Amino acid sequence: MSQLRSLAGALRSSSQWMRGHVGTGRRVFDPRRNCLSRAAEPSLAACSSSYVVEMYYAWLEDHKNVHESWDAYFRNAQASGSEETGEKRLSALLQGRAMSQTPAMSEKVVEDHLAVHSLIRAYQVRGHHVARLDPLGILTADLDSFVPSDLITSIDKLGSYGLEKSDLDKSFQLPLTTFIGGNESTLPLREIIHRLETSYCGHTGVEFMFINNMEQCQWIRQKFETPGIMMFSDREKRTLLARLVRSTRFEDFLARKWSSEKRFGLEGCEVLIPALKMIIDKSSEAGIENVIMGMPHRGRLNVLANVVRKDLDQIFCQFDPKLEAADEGSGDVKYHLGMYHERINRETDKNITLSLMANPSHLEAVDPVVQGKTKAEQFYRGDTEGRMVMSILMHGDAAFAGQGVVYETFHLSELPSYTTHGTIHVVVNNQIGFTTDPRMARSSPYPTDVARVVNAPIFHVNADDPEAVMYVCKVAAEWRNTFNKDVVIDLVCYRRFGHNEMDEPMFTQPLMYKQIRKQEHVLKKYADKLISEGVVTLQEFEVCVSLYGNLITVSLCKVKICCFPDFFKPDGEPKSMSCPSTGLNEEVLRHIGEVASSVPLKDFAIHSGLSRILRGRADMVAKHTMDWALAEYMAFGSLLKDGIHVRLSGQDVERGTFSHRHHVLHDQEVDKRFCIPMNHLWLNQALYTVCNSSLSEYGVLGFELGFAMASPNALVCWEAQFGDFQNTAQCIIDQFISAGQAKWVRHNGIVLLLPHGMEGMGPEHSSARPERFLQMSKDDPDRYPEFTGDFEVQRLYDCNWIVVNCSTPANYFHVLRRQILLPFRKPLIIFTPKSLLRLPEARSSFDEMITGTKFLRIIPDGGPASKHPEKVKRVIFCTGKVYYELAKERKQLKLEEDVAIVRLEQISPFPFDLIKAEVEKYSNAELIWCQEEHKNMGYYDYIRPRFLTVHSKNPIWYVGRDPAAAPATGNKFTHLAELKRFLDTAFNLEAFKGRSF
Repeated sequence: MSQLRSLAGALRSSSQWMRGHVGTGRRVFDPRRNCLSRAAEPSLAACSSSYVVEMYYAWLEDHKNVHESWDAYFRNAQASGSEETGEKRLSALLQGRAMSQTPAMSEKVVEDHLAVHSLIRAYQVRGHHVARLDPLGILTADLDSFVPSDLITSIDKLGSYGLEKSDLDKSFQLPLTTFIGGNESTLPLREIIHRLETSYCGHTGVEFMFINNMEQCQWIRQKFETPGIMMFSDREKRTLLARLVRSTRFEDFLARKWSSEKRFGLEGCEVLIPALKMIIDKSSEAGIENVIMGMPHRGRLNVLANVVRKDLDQIFCQFDPKLEAADEGSGDVKYHLGMYHERINRETDKNITLSLMANPSHLEAVDPVVQGKTKAEQFYRGDTEGRMVMSILMHGDAAFAGQGVVYETFHLSELPSYTTHGTIHVVVNNQIGFTTDPRMARSSPYPTDVARVVNAPIFHVNADDPEAVMYVCKVAAEWRNTFNKDVVIDLVCYRRFGHNEMDEPMFTQPLMYKQIRKQEHVLKKYADKLISEGVVTLQEFEVCVSLYGNLITVSLCKVKICCFPDFFKPDGEPKSMSCPSTGLNEEVLRHIGEVASSVPLKDFAIHSGLSRILRGRADMVAKHTMDWALAEYMAFGSLLKDGIHVRLSGQDVERGTFSHRHHVLHDQEVDKRFCIPMNHLWLNQALYTVCNSSLSEYGVLGFELGFAMASPNALVCWEAQFGDFQNTAQCIIDQFISAGQAKWVRHNGIVLLLPHGMEGMGPEHSSARPERFLQMSKDDPDRYPEFTGDFEVQRLYDCNWIVVNCSTPANYFHVLRRQILLPFRKPLIIFTPKSLLRLPEARSSFDEMITGTKFLRIIPDGGPASKHPEKVKRVIFCTGKVYYELAKERKQLKLEEDVAIVRLEQISPFPFDLIKAEVEKYSNAELIWCQEEHKNMGYYDYIRPRFLTVHSKNPIWYVGRDPAAAPATGNKFTHLAELKRFLDTAFNLEAFKGRSF
């Protein structure tokens, strides 16, 4: 109270100053009006009452004696009734005391009003700490488990505000930062506390006062404080009951029919289904046409059945033991699967498309994938504000708090190139992990605290109060539609059967599960409530239950007749396996090169160093040659001409980590003025999107993967800043990219650009490690391939993904264009070199890229060795930039007639046919595989059995670095010594004589 007394004293002593300065025309935000006002009403409770008296009497003498703001206030007070009524309203502010109060009495009035204002704010900030959120009544969703001292939970706490029990029936002026009064501007203290408890301490706890936008805070206050705002009509209650019936009876049926099957049922949070449907209804009402969802295991089958509306017979079919793996690709468990469905929303009578993304066991890995697909759908629809497409993400409480990708995804939410204009997050808060108590699983009070980093409001709600849940979901949908920002719904619930149906939760949580066994089902509680209210009759409820039971029975009969889940039908099968030429007309190449060498905007000042780079490009174009950066420009630009959208993202990709790309030019004189020349190539071209990402690999790669899912008519590329940056993105690679087609029969053409090659710069700048990708190849080295038909493209179609390591700009150009021109989509891994970006030898002629040319899976030796292959003593097979070091060494040793060097440009699928031809061509030669990576990190373990498949008589010897734990040395001298050692071995023609393979 000392602070309040000091404030009151300061106001009293400054009253003379205020007479001359109040209302000087300063623009003041009026929260109740949601606008800026030049003459906002002064808060009388924040001013000395004696000062108010002085102002009032001065105004009575002459209205011009006071500032216009006070004049307006006093006029309004009088206009509200008779002059006598107006005076009563003014004196009510002083608690019924005479206008001629003593200074001490006036100070007490001000203190009391300030205390009440502080009390209101305390409930707004901390009311959620005492909200009744746990359906079981034994735990608290808030780990701090404390009752804030500034909440009035008992009468004696009034004293901490300087208030007394006798003050409970006194009326106080309400501040503009609350809506608990409705149409009333004053309320008794007792009623103020009651309404605050109703708004913030019931079955809903609201966290929002950390938001730094006053308009948004006021919006939330109005939604939760306005008296009677949480009312539902009888029709809405009946709809909610029907949805609870479907959710509950679906789980009951599966539990009875397949009691020994894991299904990760929704028991204990059945309200999730009507919650999602409420969000979708309100979003559809606001104009949303497409909702993309991601979720973990729990409740997925129920969401598929009752939200997305996948046919029940197709879900039941997944439980049928007669379903063979051949029907479902390599297959996945039923609670990993997804679905796409377009239907009419019955509440709005509008078409809506619902997608639930398939995702693996790594629970939150799907979050950025959903965001990427949502962004793509918005992009292709021209939905720049997220008014037609939105995302909903469901989470478990332990994963939401523990998985770092959740944080990465939130941090993408408001970046210009990654925002989806607001996501609704629904946390199914079981109040436990698998068996881990929250106190052992997180440091934050709530599992949802990570959302505070982006100022997302968080609505905690007791999942056993269906109407409270529905209201929170309604507000969340309205928030997203109003502000286009993320919002979190924390559904505090429980798991009736433990982590899965086969688990015994009593081992570790006996107290919780003793209470759960006593817990009445939410459907029964809500049905009893509505029956007691007269909203439905018992007979109507029983009919509703019976109708859904009949629907299940009919669907089960269909399973017995025919079991064929359409989820596993391969779509987009190519009608032709032919891949067209990827070369271009020379005029097109020249035009792209000229734009890449210029600044399309007038009066645009570029950096002098960049001017030199552009002049260098122009010189290459004049000479009909190109380096790596220009080849990439050619590939992207030509696709844009054909209407193919190109998107490139990753850390610092706009300029390029190695300062080679410069796809975004920055004006050196005007801040935030930039130019993307690639978007000035052609009239009516497709858009080129190039965007520096946040310093994130896991989240950003997941996002780009999702973006690439949306359209086959786009080239989506993610570039790791350095090769080892793939390490933190490996989860997305393992879970989605490598096995996505095999598990879920879904094609995806994402391109991963992984800077490659060892430069002696240390492990942190090391090469991407190829063995990680090659170990997951579908190629079978034990089966000799049949070279029939269009072998090259058929092999591409059969593989999981395509892995290439280009050694020339021309091949890089061709493989980028081939990726989009193939009649199917496959993920493409491209090892892009660092040192070759500026290596003079690594240049290509226009002749290698003109019409009729195409990607070369291998580049044969074109020197003296190829002229007399029977005389060649050794053939060195290699890939990537090590070729240039080998070629340089061979020339110095004058072994160009004795040693042939063949470059393997496409690693996977393995080019058996071309390798076979090369081996047979050099029939008398010793075969060597040379790589710069350590033996346990490169290609050798992959290529060795495949070479033996091609030609079992000739072994292929290894030349390269020895096995190592670290991916690269950081010592330049060690790096060069290792390089010299394996180059010496590569050209020592006696190195393997007498050795057995």
